[in-house]
Amino acid sequence: MSWTGTIINGVLLGGLYGLFGVGLALVFGVTRIVNIMHGEFIALSAFIALGIAALFPDAHPLLLVLPVVAVSFVLGYALQAVFVNRSMRLPDPLAPLLLTFGLSVIVRNLMIEGFGVNPRHIRQGDFGQLSIDVFGVPIGVLPLVTLALAVALFVVLQLLLRRTKLGRIVRATADNAEIVRLMGVRPASVYNIVMGLSFALAGIAGLMLGLRTTFTPFSGVERLLISFEVVVMGGLGSFWGAMLAGIALGVAQLVGLRLNPNSGFLYANLVFLAFVILRPSGLFGVRQ
Repeated sequence: MSWTGTIINGVLLGGLYGLFGVGLALVFGVTRIVNIMHGEFIALSAFIALGIAALFPDAHPLLLVLPVVAVSFVLGYALQAVFVNRSMRLPDPLAPLLLTFGLSVIVRNLMIEGFGVNPRHIRQGDFGQLSIDVFGVPIGVLPLVTLALAVALFVVLQLLLRRTKLGRIVRATADNAEIVRLMGVRPASVYNIVMGLSFALAGIAGLMLGLRTTFTPFSGVERLLISFEVVVMGGLGSFWGAMLAGIALGVAQLVGLRLNPNSGFLYANLVFLAFVILRPSGLFGVRQ
């Protein structure tokens, strides 16, 4: 593969990495909670998509997006309503962090018990074999669709938060939960919706992950690391920053693999480290 192909594929991979991080950025931006369970839910979403695909073997892989989003939103909403909101009322600010860490361990072990540890893969059909020629480089349609879907979701999320009544309520709650309470808004209900949206985005990321590569119950740990790096590099709470950071990490990873096939995610981690040292506030700064 030429260097041009390496850069193009790195950008496409970065679209998936951006999807990994945007849900985490959304939750942190509104609730100030670092959701340690985020990576495990990406892996769980891949298994959910695998189960739905088994029920509808003739369905196009992209049609799995709607049921995965619906199931993921419900699970995220329920998690926030039943567990996280209660931990947020405790005086210890570390309570939600410890809660989501404990839940991540439980979910990982439940996935091991239910699905085993063998790598799985979501059926692609002919869709996975399609490619187009870009600057003389054959590019898979699936990675292109992943990037396009990521950009579309970022635009929709931005419009939702900036142009709708719900978005104004969410932003007001993020700024000052006590003030919106005086206006008749229950912050806990807003947090439920935000966590549902976060899990819906993670669900799409898990689906696209399962279509691109194999996954196991242990896949969430690495995806959580990528998600954190994307969010920190982009600026805590910044959506477009997360997208650009994901692209930077994707390009760094594939360039590193071209230079040294055994490097794995090393070069991307080095880019992250250098970025944190040179610009700790991220691309768009930390959302206050």
